[in-house]
This record gives sequence, structure tokens and C-alpha cells, in this order.
Amino acid sequence: MASDLAGVAPVAAAAPSAAEAPAGLLSRPDGVYFAPGVAAAALQAAVDQVFVAGAYFAGLDYAALQAALYPPSPQPAGAIQAIRFASAIAPFEAQRRALYKAPKNHRDSAEYFFEQLFFEEVELPDGTVIPERPARLDADEFVAEMWLKGIRFGVDFAAVKAAIAAPKSERITVARQRDAAPGIDAMVVEVSQELHRSDAPRARADGRVDLLSFQNRFPQIKKNMRLLKKQPGQAGSPGFELGGRPLPPEPPRDLELAHLAGNGTAVERKPDGEFLVATQDGFLSVDPKSHSISVNDKIISMDGVSGRTTGNLELAGAYEEFGDVQELREVTGGDITVHGNVYGNISSRGGHVALDANLVGGSVHNVAGNIEVKGVASNAVLQTRGGVITVARAENCVISATRVVIDSASNCEIVADEVVITLAEGCAVAAHNVEIESAGPRKRIEMLIHVLVRDVGQFDQQLAELDAQRAAQQQAMAPLQQEIERISLLPDVRRYLALAAKLRTHELTLTPEQGQFLRKIASAVGAELQELSRLTHQRQIHETAFNLAGGQRERLREQRRAAAGRARCGLHMVSGDVLVRTMPFHPDHGPLYQLPAKDIPHRLRGSGSSSGGKTLFSGSSGGFDWHLDTDADADAGTK
Repeated sequence: MASDLAGVAPVAAAAPSAAEAPAGLLSRPDGVYFAPGVAAAALQAAVDQVFVAGAYFAGLDYAALQAALYPPSPQPAGAIQAIRFASAIAPFEAQRRALYKAPKNHRDSAEYFFEQLFFEEVELPDGTVIPERPARLDADEFVAEMWLKGIRFGVDFAAVKAAIAAPKSERITVARQRDAAPGIDAMVVEVSQELHRSDAPRARADGRVDLLSFQNRFPQIKKNMRLLKKQPGQAGSPGFELGGRPLPPEPPRDLELAHLAGNGTAVERKPDGEFLVATQDGFLSVDPKSHSISVNDKIISMDGVSGRTTGNLELAGAYEEFGDVQELREVTGGDITVHGNVYGNISSRGGHVALDANLVGGSVHNVAGNIEVKGVASNAVLQTRGGVITVARAENCVISATRVVIDSASNCEIVADEVVITLAEGCAVAAHNVEIESAGPRKRIEMLIHVLVRDVGQFDQQLAELDAQRAAQQQAMAPLQQEIERISLLPDVRRYLALAAKLRTHELTLTPEQGQFLRKIASAVGAELQELSRLTHQRQIHETAFNLAGGQRERLREQRRAAAGRARCGLHMVSGDVLVRTMPFHPDHGPLYQLPAKDIPHRLRGSGSSSGGKTLFSGSSGGFDWHLDTDADADAGTK
């Protein structure tokens, strides 16, 4: 500027000196500093005082000026050290100030037209005339002039310097307001990698890969596991209008972690944050509507079981499926419910297996528990080692359980302790207790009913042996009894025995003379009495053996009755040829319903199905009611 004003006396007042620098500013030999520990508002007032006094900051670092006066975020009370932002405080002369025009202000910006400028011709007091000469704006002065014209923030210092240096005239945007920067809303973040499914093929224990099963389709959650963490919201930074007025940011939205807590979860507040934790072992479930997170002891799936969605499943807990189980898919677990159709295989370790739709071409096995099919079971296998199987309609199925209840059965092989069927056509049924409302053949397939009776042949054999022993004892006692009776009827023996009996019962008392007479009689029949005593002793031995065998026989009959149990067959209406036979079985071999499914049809319909049994009913009409009479069978078997 000195070259522009050479020989021209200054018009403006002198700029403040170092000693006169406003409070908050430090004017040092190496430059102008913001004093440490001074708030932004006080610094704004100090800068305003300099500009109003007709001065400006030469060698200005505009970025440092803006950062100190308008910090992007709430700052502490002040900086801990002085910040240099200019080289010096210089006077802003009136002649130079006249070069600057007013900017064109918009709502959030300001424009300025840069053009070629000239100082007007000046005549000095001595008559010397300084002609018109070019003039150039200064960026430091521009900042001071814009401040006084209301633009205190957002000057594009680099653009201003470039426009001043450019040889052409142009209008540019010289200042923009800074909008408030939005904050970050509160959010939840996952804190456990076990929340995610893994659809990679499952690795087996032997190192091979099972391409039909996924690694972790339904992640299992442990009690007290942290699932989610609340990430608190972060406030945004304020913006500023051109005049320096702050534009506050919108406050970040908060969230309540408790709104995401479903069954089996709870909110836990710890020094390291707020967490959603599991309160029980189970499986993760997310409600698609409320987005609440639950940990349940049952797995709930909506996608069905197929090679695309889940692969084969081997589950540790209860499972509920709303889709279909596709053909050849395996589902292993406990307490399984399927609302769709089942074409694959279900294996349950226990609990209840419920199929709300149909079972077609698949199988259901339950180690210990009930099986229920509300729809149709067709060409399927249903087995439980301890429980009840209930089916609405069964066609071409193999069914075995403790108890079987079916509304309509056609061409099925059924084994149980108890079978209850409303309509049975062309079936082969084996049970201890059979109750069928209507039974008959189906086309060319006969209707067979086997009433299971326990094999008590070993008891019958023992009873026969005891009867033989008793007969032998009776046969041995007969000649002994005849000889005893012959000797007892001899006159002297009979007289002696009569007197001895009366003496034992005290009906007769003998005088010494009578006693002498009795001794003479005894001496005369001594040999007969000895023989009679020997024969009586022999008979008592055989009689004791006979009585012991009789007691054993009665106890064995009770054991046979208990071992045989109960057996019954009730047919309310026979419609077509029906054959009812007994089927003996040995209880030591286990229940018949525990046979493998592949062996049941052969056992019920094969050539060995009638071995050892007897026909109870064979007819095509009427009804049939039969109960096992174990005592009658025992008597018949020992005759």
C-alpha cells in the first residue's frame, strides 16, 4: 500500500499501537496473538474494536481468526496458549477504504463485483498534480471492510485473493454461511458375533463337510450374554450466519433400549454402558413389526426347511416352523411344531411333535413323546417309543406307538399297546387292546387284526409239571392208605386204638389193674402197631409233597395271570371280510411297537404273522367283542 499512497498525507486516524491493543489481543514484535484463556465472545468484541477504530490486521491468517471467533463446537473457557493470527495491526486509510463497495447480500451468501480500480487525480498544496493511477484491493482490508458491512463470518479468503489478483472483472461469491452440522442419533450396536447366522456348510467331527447342513442357522444364546449396546447420541456442531449469529444444530434423537427388550432379555446399566442382555439360555428371535428382541427356548422359523433356506437342521431346543419341510430334509430336535406340510424327515428327542398340515412321503420319529398329525399322513412312517400318535387320516403308513388314535386308516400297518380307529380299511393291526368302530377290506387288501397275547408257555409247562407231581403223590398214597385201613380194622388193633384215643382225650381213666390189661393188649399187637406207624409216616411224606405242589400251583397261576396281562378286541361293525387272530409274543423281547419300521409290514402281513396264534373271528358282517380269560386258558393248557 505504501507505493500506492507515496506522497499522499494520511487521512484516517492512526491505528492502535501495541500498548493500545484491545483486551484479548496481544501485539508482539512477531505478530498479533489471541490471548490465552479468553472466551470467543470477548475475542469477537476485541476484533470489532480494531475494525471500528479504522484499522485492519495485516498478514491475516483468516482460518485462525475464524476458528478462534466462531469455534465449530462448544469450546472450553479458552485456549491454554496464545494463538498467532496476523502480522500487525495496520491503519485502514480513508482513501483506501473508498475503494470498497457494498456486497450484494443473499439469504445465506454474499457476492462482490471485482473490477479495475483507480485513484482519482490529486492536486497537492504546492500545486503538484498527481494524475489518476491504478489501484488494487487488499484481502486483509477486504475482511475488515466486510466486517463493518455486516459480514463477519464465512469469507472465502482464498477466492477473494484470487479475484483480486485476476486481471479480469467478475462477480463472485465471497462469503457463505455455515449450516449447522447434524449430530449422530443414539443407536444400538451389536456386541456379540454369535448373533449372526452362518450358512456355510457344517464341518463334521471327522473333518468332512456336510453340504446338506448349515454351520449355524439358528444361533444359540447363553444366559447373561450381552446382545446390544446403546451408543449415545452425539451433538452436532453449530453453524453461523454471515453476521456471526450461531445456528444451533438439531439435538440428536435418543432411544430407549427397553423398547427393544422382549421375552428373555433385560436392560442392564453398567459403568461401561447400557446393554441389552439375555436373561436365559435360548434362541434369538426378532419381531419384524416391533423390532423387539427375544430369547426363547423355542426356535421360530418362517422360511421353511429346504436346501436354500436352512439345509438339514440339528437343533438343541424346541422348534416351531411356519413353512414347509421339503423332501429329503432332516429336522432333528425336541418339541417340534410344523404349521406347513412335511415332505422330509423329523426326529425328536422327546416332547411333543405337532404337524398342523400334512405328512407326505416323509417320516416322524419321537424317542419319548406324542406325535399329532392334524391333516393327512400318506406313504409315511410315524413311530414313538413311548407316547401317543394321533392322526386325522392315514393312508399307506407304518405307525407304531404306545397308543394310536386314528379317525380314518387305509392300507396301514399299525402296532401299539392300544389302537383306537373310527374307520379301518385294508389295515393290519396288532395291539393288546383293539377298538374299531368299522372295519373291512380295501379293494384286494385284507383287513387283519392281531390281538397281542403274551407267551405264557413256560408257566403252562411248570403247571403241568406240578400237576404231574401231585398225581404221582396221590398215586403213591393210595396203597399206603389201603394198608393202613386194613391193619386198623383188626379186632385187637381197633380195640387198642380206641382205648388209646380215649386216654389221649382224657375220656377214660384206668385203674392199675386196667393199665396192666392195656399193656398186655399192646404187647399182643406190637408188630401191627409198628407197621401202622411206619405206613402212616410214609403217607404223611407224600401228603406234604402233594400240598406243597398245590401251593406252588396256585402261586404260579397268579404269576401267569399277571404275566398274561389283558387283551381285548372290540369291533362294533364288520363291513367285509375281517380276520381276527391272537399273536403270542415274548415280553423279554421288548414291545412289538419298538420294531424297526421296515420289519413291521412283514411281521403283520408275512407268513409268520399267524404262527402260534389262534383264530378268534373270521366273518364279513356283524360285530365282535372278545376279552382274554387267562384262567380258562391255563386250565385248558394243563388238561
